[in-house]
Amino acid sequence: MSNIRDVSELAGVSKATVSRVVNGKNQVKQETRDKVYAAMEQLGYRPNKLAQALAKSKTDSIGFVVSNYDGGYVGDMLKQASLSAAKANKSLIVTDSQSNPEQEYEAVLQLEGRCDAIVLYSRTLCYDQIQKLYQHLSTPMVLMNLVIPEQLFHTVSFDQEGAVETMMEHLIRCGHKNIACITGKVDNPTGRARLAGYKNTLLKHGLVYSPDLVRQADYLIDGAYFSCREMIEHSRPFTAVIAFNDYMALGAMKALTEAGIQVPQQVSVAGIDNHLIATYTTPTLTTIELPLKEMTDQAIDIAVQLSNEYIPPRAHRYTGKLVVRNSVARVMT
Repeated sequence: MSNIRDVSELAGVSKATVSRVVNGKNQVKQETRDKVYAAMEQLGYRPNKLAQALAKSKTDSIGFVVSNYDGGYVGDMLKQASLSAAKANKSLIVTDSQSNPEQEYEAVLQLEGRCDAIVLYSRTLCYDQIQKLYQHLSTPMVLMNLVIPEQLFHTVSFDQEGAVETMMEHLIRCGHKNIACITGKVDNPTGRARLAGYKNTLLKHGLVYSPDLVRQADYLIDGAYFSCREMIEHSRPFTAVIAFNDYMALGAMKALTEAGIQVPQQVSVAGIDNHLIATYTTPTLTTIELPLKEMTDQAIDIAVQLSNEYIPPRAHRYTGKLVVRNSVARVMT
């Protein structure tokens, strides 16, 4: 007796795709659907009616996987996701992966059948794992924060490299040449892209990249605080610091102030995110605004649509906006 694997091999598609066709899911192209039906007919394959009935049942929920729960950025994103899902009369199932790519992959698979669609906000997943999900996942999915070479899923992403370049250009226009940098982890696409923005802008303006002016932290205030203290004590002089999020900018400000260095009169500080805290720092923080609300709204909206019908995958790309406040000053010559 033939089975779903036989059908997938004859049709030249994944088992997950056969499952989508068999269970009446709409996220399959008609051309692919026809191949599956033809293979089923040739093999005399008859799907299990009980399994079909279970697969067709709606959960009225959207799964949302995040890398971790740290920082205000993720909290703001989840709050917006919950509001957006509620508007569509969907509940939100949230899980995290502790910034571990294997756990992230498993978290997505564990949502299979528990929700009508999945939104994955990833900092760590590699392309091979994304391809595996495409092959084995029957629940439709939207990727946030990832740009992939082959458009297997809908993607909603932010120009991470461009955000840092925009801030670096602002600092250089203000006369800064010795610019220190506090990164997050750089073993993931987001961290690598932001660091590339820092390096490339220096290169563009003929400025030397100095590794001793770069410190890695953890996107949290205390990590950046200690990183900045280390730079103050051991690095060559600098007139500005760019931190890869607003929380780390706050930590840098505290370290500089404790060392008797005035912000921005002696050292300017800049962040990325435009979190609410940016308007309450002293001085107020110059930063890059991320269109987090718009990105989250779109990801949830696409997930809701995918739970009802197939939509050809597209890349949706957002850019940041420079928000000038008081923490960056011009270099006095």
